Amino acid sequence: MRTVRPLARKSKGATLSPINPKKPARGEIWIVNFDPTVGAEIKKKRPAVVISSDAVGILPVKLVAPITEWDARFARNVWHVRVDPNQQNGLTKPSAVDALQVRSVDTQRLITCIGRLSPDQLAEIAAAIAAVIEYA
Repeated sequence: MRTVRPLARKSKGATLSPINPKKPARGEIWIVNFDPTVGAEIKKKRPAVVISSDAVGILPVKLVAPITEWDARFARNVWHVRVDPNQQNGLTKPSAVDALQVRSVDTQRLITCIGRLSPDQLAEIAAAIAAVIEYA
């Protein structure tokens, strides 16, 4: 039988946040600590949108799509969804949700909720993810 150890607050050099009293919800934008990473995975602390359903899962993990600064080259990519800053989303500059870098993260990686996206924006992200996985 395997022994289960308590969760550590540090993991290979990454500082994780204390367990959040607020349960992250679909559509919210959180600052997420993506480090440590390997290779071309998206790095550092950055915003990400929670895309997993609030109705599934029992583990303290959420599926998130990272957000990066908008670059004009992204306009031709089906996996980048442009999001312009506004009061609701809490972003400070034109940005792109990267549907190719979607990943599951423990909620300890979620630091602060800064805003939320609209249902229409979430639908655009879902369509980008569907394109990435070739889901008809």
